[in-house]
Formats: sequence, C-alpha cells, structure tokens
Amino acid sequence: MTEFDAQLRDTVRQLGATLGATIKHQLGEEWLERIEHIRKSGRAANKGNTESSAALQQLFSELSDKDLLVVGRAFAQFLNLGNIAEQEYNSATHIDVSLDTLFEHIERAKLNQQSVQKAVSDLNIDLVLTAHPTEVTRRTLIHKHSELAKCLTELHQASLNDHQRSSLQARIADLIAQAWHTEEIRTIRPTPVDEARWGFSVIENSLWDAVPEFLRDFATRLDAHYELPLPLDAKPVQFSSWMGGDRDGNPFVTSKVTEQVLLLARKRAAKLFAIDIDKLQVELSMSECNPALRDVVGDALEPYRALLRPLVNQLRFTRDDIDRYLNTGTATDQSAWIATQEELIEPLMLCYNSLVETGLQIVADGLLTDTIRRAHCFGVHLLKLDVRQDSQRHADVFSELTRHLGLGDYNQWSEADKQAFLLRELSSKRPLFPRKWSPSDDVQEVLDTATTIASHSRHGFGIYIISMASEPSDVLAVQLLLQEMGVDWPMPVAPLFETLDDLNQSPHVMRNLLSIDWYRGYIQGRQYVMIGYSDSAKDAGALAAGWAQYQAQEALVELADEYQTQLTLFHGRGGTIGRGGLPAHAAIHSQPPGSLSGGFRVTEQGETIRYKFGMPKLAKRSLGIYASAIIEAILFPPPQPKQEWRETIQTMADNARDNYRSIVREHPDFVPYFRVATPEQELGKLPLGSRPAKRKPTGGIESLRAIPWIFAWAQTRLVLPSWLGVMRAIEAHYNAGGQATVDDMIENWPFFESRLSMLDMVFHKADPKISESYDKRLVPEELKHFGETLRSELSDSIAMLLKLTKQNSVMEGDQQGKESMNIRAGYLQPLHYLQIELLERIRAQNALAEEAQDSDKVAVLERAMMVAIAGIAIGMRNTG
Repeated sequence: MTEFDAQLRDTVRQLGATLGATIKHQLGEEWLERIEHIRKSGRAANKGNTESSAALQQLFSELSDKDLLVVGRAFAQFLNLGNIAEQEYNSATHIDVSLDTLFEHIERAKLNQQSVQKAVSDLNIDLVLTAHPTEVTRRTLIHKHSELAKCLTELHQASLNDHQRSSLQARIADLIAQAWHTEEIRTIRPTPVDEARWGFSVIENSLWDAVPEFLRDFATRLDAHYELPLPLDAKPVQFSSWMGGDRDGNPFVTSKVTEQVLLLARKRAAKLFAIDIDKLQVELSMSECNPALRDVVGDALEPYRALLRPLVNQLRFTRDDIDRYLNTGTATDQSAWIATQEELIEPLMLCYNSLVETGLQIVADGLLTDTIRRAHCFGVHLLKLDVRQDSQRHADVFSELTRHLGLGDYNQWSEADKQAFLLRELSSKRPLFPRKWSPSDDVQEVLDTATTIASHSRHGFGIYIISMASEPSDVLAVQLLLQEMGVDWPMPVAPLFETLDDLNQSPHVMRNLLSIDWYRGYIQGRQYVMIGYSDSAKDAGALAAGWAQYQAQEALVELADEYQTQLTLFHGRGGTIGRGGLPAHAAIHSQPPGSLSGGFRVTEQGETIRYKFGMPKLAKRSLGIYASAIIEAILFPPPQPKQEWRETIQTMADNARDNYRSIVREHPDFVPYFRVATPEQELGKLPLGSRPAKRKPTGGIESLRAIPWIFAWAQTRLVLPSWLGVMRAIEAHYNAGGQATVDDMIENWPFFESRLSMLDMVFHKADPKISESYDKRLVPEELKHFGETLRSELSDSIAMLLKLTKQNSVMEGDQQGKESMNIRAGYLQPLHYLQIELLERIRAQNALAEEAQDSDKVAVLERAMMVAIAGIAIGMRNTG
C-alpha cells in the first residue's frame, strides 16, 4: 500500500469516527455501539462470512421502522464521507499526470512543432452540463461536502501547527454534525431553474478557477516543450448546458423557464466578471499607458482604472437590473446591460496591449490574462444553452396548422410531401402562421420556445437538438419554426439518433438532408449530429449499441468529407457503461479515426459533474485528461479496423443483441421479475431531477427512461444492462475458432479493448450474492429461477472476461480503482440488507386495503427507502 493509499484509509477512518461521535452525542452510546456492530458485520459479510450476513438481516428484521431510518442515514453518511475523502485524495495527487504523459508521448514520437501546433489549434472541447435525474445529493449537502473537502486539503498540509490542526478538526466535526442534522432527501423535486442554478454554482465555485489554471499550465508546457504560444483568445474548452433548455419529456421546462434561465446565467456572469474586474482595477494602478489606451481615457492619472471602473459599474448594473426584472417584471434600462463579448473583451485587451507595450508583460500575464481567458470561455452569457425537443412536437405544430389552413394533416403526408412543403415555406417571404390562429396549448408552447430564442442573443444559445429524429423533415421543420418566429441567424439544428434502428439509418437520413441545396446553404459548412447512448443500449444491449454507434460515426464522418462539411459529433453519454459511460481517455480513443476533426462535444450528467468538476483541482485534472486524450487521438489516431475485425464484431454484436432482447423483450418472466427484484417502482417516488422517470406516466417498462432503468439494476448489484448478452456472444465466437481474431482485437483495437475494460469495472461492482439476497426475500418462488439464470450468466461472463484478459481477478490492472470500491463495500453491504427489509415492509403495507394502511408508518418507511436508495447510489458512485 502506498503512502497516499494509507492516507486515504486513515482519512476515511477519522471521518467515520467523527460521525460516530456525532451520532453518540445525539442518540447515546448504545446507538454508537449498534452502528459499529453493523459496520463490522457488513465488512465481514462483504468478505463472504454468511453468518454475519444472516445476523445483519435478522437484526434489521427486529428493528422498528424509525430505527431502520437511523441506520440508513448513518451508513449513507459514512459513504458520503468516504467519497469526499477520495475526491480530496484524487485532487491532491497526480493532478497533471495526463498532460505529463501526453508530452512524453509527443517527444518520443519526435513530432515537429507544426504538427503539435495544428493539433492544439484543432482542440475544441464542449462540455454540456445536464441535470438528468442522477444527482441524488441535496444542494445544501453538496455545499457542506465542498467545505469539508477544503478542510481536508488544508489538514493534509505538512506545515500545520497544533493549533491550526485542532481548528480544522473542530471545523470538520462542525460540518459533519451539520450534515447529520440535515434532511438528506428532498421533500419535493427540484425545478429546472433549481437545476440551472446548481449548474451555475459549479461554474462559480470550481470551473471559474479551474479553467484559467488549466490554460496557464497548458500554455507553460507548450512554451517549454515547443516554444508555442497559446493565444489569449484560444478557447480549447467551453461549456454549454441543457438545464432549462431540455424539454424532451419534461413538461416543467417551458419557454418562460428557458427565458428565466438565460437571464439568471447573464446575471451570474455579470456578478463574477464584476468581482474579477474590480480586483483588476484595484491592482492596475499604473500611470503609464500606450497611445491607444490614452486616446480612450484622456488625461486620467490612472488610465487602467479609468477604463475599467465604468465596466465594473456596468456589470453591477446588469446584475442588479436583471434581478429587478426577474422579481418585478420591469427593468430600469435593458439597453444598458452588458450584452456582447466585445463589450467585455475590448477594454481588457486595451489594458493588456498597453501593459505589454510599456514593458509590464509580467503584470499583463497575471490576473488580467486569467480574466481575458474567462471572458473567451464563459462570456457574458456564462454558458450556451441548448434546446432539445421531441420531433413529434414539431410535427404536431404543422399538423394543427395545415388542418387549420385546409391543407390536410401534415402528420399523414409522405416524407416527400413534407419536405416539399417545408422547403417551399423556407424560401417564401410571406408569413406562414395566420394572425388570428388560436393553436392548442402544446403547439403554442413550441411556438413560444422559438419566440424566446428569437428574443435573445445568439451567443446565449448552443444548438437545437431534435430527439427521435428519423427523417430530413424533422430537421427542416425546426428551421421553419425558428424562421417563422423571428430567429434571424442560422441556429445549428442537430438530429439525435438514439435507437439501434435510428443509428443504422442515420447516414441515409443525413445524406438526404445534405443533398438539399437550401439546407447546405443554411448550415454554412457546419453540421452537428448527436449520438444517443442511453436509449440505444436499453434497446439492444451494450455491445450492439456500441458497434452501431461506431459505425454511424464512421459513416457520418465519411459523408461529411464527401459534402465538404465540418461535422461535430455530440456524444450523449452517461456515467455508466449502460449509458455509454467510459473513462474520458478510453471513450475518446475508442472512437473512429477522423471523428474528432470537428471538435468533441459530450454531455456531463448528474453526479458525474460533481465527481469530475466539483472542486477546482479535480476540474483542472479532468480538463487535462480531456485535452490530452483528444490531442493524442488527433496526433496518434486509432487504427482503422481490419475487415476481419468488422466481420467478427458484427457477428458478436448481432448475437449479443439477440441474447439481450430474448431476455428483456421476449421472455415472459422478465418484466414480472424486474418489478419485484428491484426497487424500480419505489424509485419513481425519489425526488431526483425535475424530469419524470417515465416518458408516459401510465406507460410500462417500455416507457421507462434509460436512467432509472440502469439505476434500478445498480441498486441490486446485478447491473444487468451493462453486460447482459455480451460475453456470451463473444464466447460463442471465441470457441468457434475465433480465438486468434478476438485476441488480436483486444491487443490492437481500442474500441474493442475499451468495451472489455469497462466490463472489468462493471463486474467488480456487480455482486451476485447481494442480488440473490434480494431474490430470497422479494421474489416469489415461481420467478426465482429467472434470477438464478441471470446470475449464472453473470458468473460465466466474469469467467470469460478473466480468460480473455488473462487476469486472476477483475480490475487486476487498476488497483487504485479496485481499492476505491473496496473501501466502500463494507458500508454498502448493510444498506442492501436494509433496503431489502424496507422493500418487504413497504410492499406489505401496499398490499393492505387503503383504509387499513398506516399513513405514518408508510411515511417513515418511504423516507427510509429514499435514504437507502440514495446511500447505495452514493456508494456505487453513480446512479444512472
């Protein structure tokens, strides 16, 4: 064990002891002893001690509902503290290892300056913050956890004296006590505006510092290794958001919400830049300046302050007047708000150039450079808001309109007729929508969204994404709606290809679209396409979806080259393999060659935002990982797959798809088993994100979103969607004479190797014994065979993976990752047994007639269940 591993374990123990003292202070010595007994039994049970497992389950069966709630809260808090300790550990170690590795690789390859310069200039990372319902921790607790992490960082400084150490330990105890006495579960769902505010806070508390620090470090390395400058206006990383713009299946995201979020983002940007530039005008007290600055400020004694002070005042006015407008509906003077990047950047560059010309380069390269780089990255809008809507909602607008105009029903027209109508209207100068038309509420909301886009600056928006896009008319319809509502700039419109069929059809759809002369003129040589990972994996299983995504990207890159169009692929990944989740380096290197030429755009979802970007040092590290992986992929692209590999992976993908669907879609016992063996139905009551868990409130499993689908299986540690059918398909080909080909693919094809690497991690998180414990208590006898069959395939899959990767145990090559999960495993075990007990009690209550149910009992049980669900999600380090 390394020194740092020992430090991490010691930190976890100390935090656990502090929490224990808090529990003892509130509940007494007896409760502390009980919690400690459960913790030790959980650790023993995790190591295979069946007597400890049985004892835990017996103990929980004897505890009252309220006592179960206390136990659940204690172990959820232990896991939270363990995660905080690990985050702080990661932020303190190996911060820049990815950039170190990158430059070492470049130097070994003896690449020239021009090659490196081109790769750096092509670096374009767009991280899209989303608020899908995966973040289970309340915002108030996130704040306490951030403060706790800061304390841990300070505590591990070698220069502390005894008084400083004692003060920090007291503050840590204070924060842990605050967290223990805070409700960890929301009583109501967050609104889309709440989610957006949280996203803004991530920028303010972490990324605001991390971005200039990362760029400063990156620039220093470029200069030291290759004498290459990083231009001040370089924007290798930028941020977009779906929070307040993603209305697909979320009735709570309205045009009014979108407008409010846009204004709140501008308000936050004005606040942050006002603070920065106020610091600048305090520091830049010099009297000497160049002629360009003197022409602007006249004979002011302190020219820099004279230039910046009005900018600070304008930013403060913008902040306050937006707040006034949001609260009262009226503003003092919207025309006086800071509105463009130029208003922010031009005075800053005047200062910069003047300082350089007067011999003060060292001053120019300080806080001023950081502020200029923030201005280029975040700007006056803070981030760019994407808008997403289902294609059918757009089609319904034209269906209602054409029926009103007596032209028939647009929804019943052929694709050719739809395109002809849309293109004719796109080229027309007359308005299409009648003044006296009174559309339905749903249609009016779509129109109001387009009107909101028209009434705000283009610089506040990213792209418009169409989910369930399957035809060129889906894209043209959005462009006509935007045009009719007054959007006078070419907003990028991206079709989202989600299901297996949609992915397979995407090249055909995009060829039809790019063959339209009007459309090519509209996009001006730039096309976005979003690749969906969640729904395709839910539809066809992990391997078939992954191969379909790869092939779609390959074909789309080739098509873009044919039409001389810059293609940006937008990856809708989640945090888990079942939703396309891969470590950044593996994800990027497993993409087809050429797929990064138009930049790299990817969603960062839910709790993964906090784990990657929750603290400045973590965020800087994550940005370094992304940047180094992309530059490396540009300079050293992965190989084109051999024809033999293609044929092999296609055979395996088809087989894996059939394996997966034979269980999930076709087996009559699957849905009944899923309902009783997992807490899927109870998950619907957990107030996670603002979006409903189902697309249709009355729908069955087919309407369940991919996120709670993954979440439910993760809770029972079967993690089924991530592996079902995959290794069985690989094994069949391997045993049928394909051993040499499969070994070759593992050794030389990053796409295939990364799939096995992620399964390696998934299989470490899986625990057949825990899954079996759920079945024993919750699944009726006639369905228990089904769980046994699934666990048998899981065991066989693990054995096959170990054979292929030549390992004795899973995650043998990632001891740090393995240790991370092991630290949490002993705390997770009691929560699973607790959840099983709670599920049995809740379902017993639900089985009673409504008048016989005890409402107080149900309330306590449901709260305890929410705590258990959240605790397991925290321990697994991901929900969906």
